[in-house]
Amino acid sequence: MAALVSSWLERFAHALEGGEEEVVQVFGAECYWRDIVAFTWNIKTMEGHEAIRDMVRGSAPRAQNWALKGEPKEDSDGRIEAWLTFETEQLNCVGHVRLNEDGTCWTLTTIGDELKGYPEPCGPKRSEGRPYGSLRNRVPISRQAEEAKAALGAKEQPFVVIVGGSQCGLALAARLQRLNVPNIVLDSNPQPGDSWRNRYDCLHLHDPVFANHLPHLPMPDHWPLWPHKDQMADWLDIYARVMEVNFWGRSTCLSSTWDATQKHWTVKVDRNGEEVTLRPKHLVLATGLYGSPYIPNLSGQDTFPGDVLHSSVFVNGKKYQGKKAVVVGSNTSAHDIAEDLWECGAEVTMVQRSPTMIIHIDTQLKTVFGLHDDEAKAKGITTEEGDLISTTYPFKVVTELQKKRCQEIRETDADYYKKLEAAGFRLDFGEDETANIMMFLRRGAGYYFDTGASDLIIRKEVKLQQGDMKGFTPGGRVLLGDGTELEADVVVLGTGYRPLNDTVSRFLGKDVTEKLGRVWGLGSGFEGDPGPWEGELRNMWKPTAVEHLWVQGGNLGFSRNYSKYLALQLQARFLGLPTPVYGAPSAAIAGTSGRGLNRGGS
Repeated sequence: MAALVSSWLERFAHALEGGEEEVVQVFGAECYWRDIVAFTWNIKTMEGHEAIRDMVRGSAPRAQNWALKGEPKEDSDGRIEAWLTFETEQLNCVGHVRLNEDGTCWTLTTIGDELKGYPEPCGPKRSEGRPYGSLRNRVPISRQAEEAKAALGAKEQPFVVIVGGSQCGLALAARLQRLNVPNIVLDSNPQPGDSWRNRYDCLHLHDPVFANHLPHLPMPDHWPLWPHKDQMADWLDIYARVMEVNFWGRSTCLSSTWDATQKHWTVKVDRNGEEVTLRPKHLVLATGLYGSPYIPNLSGQDTFPGDVLHSSVFVNGKKYQGKKAVVVGSNTSAHDIAEDLWECGAEVTMVQRSPTMIIHIDTQLKTVFGLHDDEAKAKGITTEEGDLISTTYPFKVVTELQKKRCQEIRETDADYYKKLEAAGFRLDFGEDETANIMMFLRRGAGYYFDTGASDLIIRKEVKLQQGDMKGFTPGGRVLLGDGTELEADVVVLGTGYRPLNDTVSRFLGKDVTEKLGRVWGLGSGFEGDPGPWEGELRNMWKPTAVEHLWVQGGNLGFSRNYSKYLALQLQARFLGLPTPVYGAPSAAIAGTSGRGLNRGGS
């Protein structure tokens, strides 16, 4: 196998010198080249010979010192896969290849790992902290760090301002700190983790603990499989301190404008009641994938004597013991809250507005996290290695893998799904039968990881009503679209959130937000993810159509993994290195409004 890969690698390296026509000869009829920063200074997948030709012609990739890393192995489909190392003029890189039986390439992934001459200051490269010798008026290193933080934004300008200080913003900030790129994180909450502290009491993470590590600092290995939201909140607080993040709490971004002449942003900030102006070279949106809560207009609400609240402000169901509760929606938050209300002694009815993908939490655990679970760790696969492996699958290939996974899930849990349907629950496995993973990648909604609420529905402990809520009757009942009336003392709206674009337009302005375009989604053409096909997540961790504006987001795993490559791009620009971008979006391509609602609780 090593000889086969070495032969291909030699031919590929030679072909890069010859040009695009020679390069495509080493790829199979179906082929993918995914580049993450290494050659394109972008995150881009070239699908097929023509796209590869265009990239080679447009970016003229050059590299040297190609070598095998470790031993090649055969994958489950009989292809040979191997890890590679190589160098470009500016970067030390890693690569991965999967070869067909005829020796041609099926998938190639090339990844920028670090800038030459600028290794991370860790391990044997760490600073001394206190150099040997005596020094009058010595300032301890911790005080030096605090003084540097105090100066940034006052006496000195940050190179990067990150808007949003939960896990997405903190992950990127920690990486930038480690790379010595000056940055400030803005968050409206007083302290890191508050966005989790303020969620409903019963919330636990829906991804297991081993999938949720942050860069450079794993969660404690004695923590429960499904950490509680308060544990997550405290961990983010600790993380920000330990990683020396320059976190500005109680700080709201009022406006951000780009100065095309001076090449910097002018960011006006309300910092604890005082207006401060920052002038960073780069602005990063790390406010999450969603905007403000979507609260439908409900007729007759002013005459309803009970409580009406969105899931984002729900705390717990203790005050509703013995009361009648209606939960509108059937995605994750709606299920969690319905279960909490039932546990607190309320009589609960769920109003399901549209079909929902349900996956039992045990099934999710078995079918998704094999690169990061305890078994992977026992095999010696680190979190970072698991992340790297995950990047080697182009999203078109991921789509086909998820079709197989969906079929297996439906077969394995057939009785479970029959029981849900018998209870009247409408199931959705995706328009192309790709289940929850593709729903997440395409629109970030449409599913529930069953931690127990589905069993309540099956046993009819939680009642189920189909339709959508129209408003309230004059007599104070919930009125559905088909005329059905429900008694209620409290209505919780698990109706999801507006698009991210709606929120950021408040400080970026309409024109800049329109130019940025949609955030997240692959362009699949399915619900909530209009085409054209992009092959990568829209505008995430890479140059956007707005000069020096970036987006960092995703779940904890995506945020941890791809924040590395966003940080690398920003570090190169901070150092003044050339970063010619291949395939950068134009305003014409990215200029869709992205105003479709995320029906996160439908």
